[in-house]
Order: sequence, then C-alpha cells, then structure tokens
Amino acid sequence: MEILSEASLQSPVGLLTLTASGGAITGLSWGVTSSVIAVPSEPDGILAEALQQLSAYFDGRLRVFDLPLHVAGSDYQRAVCAEMSAIPFGRTRTYGELARRIGSSAQAVGNACGANPIPILIPCHRVLGSSDLGGFSGRGGVETKVTLLRHEGAAGLLI
Repeated sequence: MEILSEASLQSPVGLLTLTASGGAITGLSWGVTSSVIAVPSEPDGILAEALQQLSAYFDGRLRVFDLPLHVAGSDYQRAVCAEMSAIPFGRTRTYGELARRIGSSAQAVGNACGANPIPILIPCHRVLGSSDLGGFSGRGGVETKVTLLRHEGAAGLLI
C-alpha cells in the first residue's frame, strides 16, 4: 500500500490540502481528504516547501511554482497538465488553443482540465472557453476560478 502524507493551508479560496507521495505532490483538494494513511504532525520536505510556495503565491510574492509534481493518469492527462503548467502567471489560454497544441479536441482538453489532480499548482484556472470562463472543478466552481484570475491580474478578461 502506497504511503501518502498531507498538509493543509488556509487560503483566500478556502482550506487547501496537499497530498504527497514519493517526494512529489500528487494532489491538491479543498477541505480535508480521507485517503491519507500517514499524516505527519509537522510537514517537512516537499509538503513544507509546497505550503511555503502556496503562501507566497497568495501573498503576491510568487508567480511560478517550483515543485516536483506527479500526475497520475494517462499520457494524455499528463500532456494536458504540462500544457496548463506552461501558461504564465496572469495569462490565459482557451481549451481550443491547448487542443491545437496537442492535436486534440477542445472538449477532451476540458475533460482533462476538470480531472486535474493538482489545481492551482497546475493552473487549470488559466484555461477558458472560447466565449465564456469554462468550468472549474475546485470548491466554489467558477467563482473560485474568477478569484484566482483576479489574484493573478487577469481580471481584465472578466469585464
């Protein structure tokens, strides 16, 4: 059985819980997860670094996350996550733009964005529909997406 660890951080978009295994971040979810087998009393290593980077992001001191991430899933899921990770802070792309880059459909990209296991760190909030905001799978849905885009200075798109 794989040993996972987790650590949580209160943020402007709610309580975020990071999950790690094997020296990499494997998940970010809202609230507290129930899948964890071993929870350290004080986060260390990759979880401590991830908490520091998320705090710096929300404080406006960090624009690029530098953490080892492990995306479980298909090669396609990892390819979409890699494309999302390449979108710079404060910028956006459409599902269609990402689809063209990887030779796929916008709908398939949207499904992969919705299945992103590490939102915020893999910035699926920066991916929009061609004529609307698209969706967001984190707690709060599109409202959380708007909050993250405003935080990054991409709010001009929302007017």
